[in-house]
Amino acid sequence: MNDDIEEMGPVDYLVVEFPGTRLTGEAFPLLIDLVDKGLIRILDLRFVQKDADGTVTALEIEGLDQDDAGAVSLSVFDGASSDLLDQDDLDEAGNALEPGNAAAILVYENRWAAPFARALRRAGAQMVASGRIPVQAILASLDAEEAGEGG
Repeated sequence: MNDDIEEMGPVDYLVVEFPGTRLTGEAFPLLIDLVDKGLIRILDLRFVQKDADGTVTALEIEGLDQDDAGAVSLSVFDGASSDLLDQDDLDEAGNALEPGNAAAILVYENRWAAPFARALRRAGAQMVASGRIPVQAILASLDAEEAGEGG
């Protein structure tokens, strides 16, 4: 197992909220394309719903409402679980949800970065911090900069 970890790229997670339990499925073909191209590897994909009383419940893929218009069947993701996520993780993700909404929790390996990560590990380097800048923050910064230049 340790050898496998040494070969892996960075691992990230996303929690994506959907209104109610309604998924359009529009993004799923794009996710499959990322996997098919070898850019990412799905380690875990789970779905949860937050009830009105705040209770977070795991949902099975079959329990999700799916818009059939051009959407890929969610059954292709059935079994995409490495058991990395436990109930505490699902509850934590549920804390970010509005009551009555559902979420997809995706844990994935960035396979595109694996060669770079391996080279860094061989050189004795280690990641000490990482993060994401939300697109909204970048847009706000650009808007503020643009407004400052015009005045």
